[in-house]
Amino acid sequence: MFANREQLQEVLKKANQHAREQAKESGASIYYIKNNKRVREDAEGNKFEIIFDATGKRHEFEYHE
Repeated sequence: MFANREQLQEVLKKANQHAREQAKESGASIYYIKNNKRVREDAEGNKFEIIFDATGKRHEFEYHE
């Protein structure tokens, strides 16, 4: 177990960095939720917001923070 919150946050930060590096090396996208929006980040770092319309069709738009 971790002794404190800071240690846990550091481990999670390193895991996140490793996952991003692995995805970038393989050319894969990373998907996550930020500000209650679905986001896809491609291997080049471009970010897209994912929205589903009333029929369930997926649309992607450039994401701006």
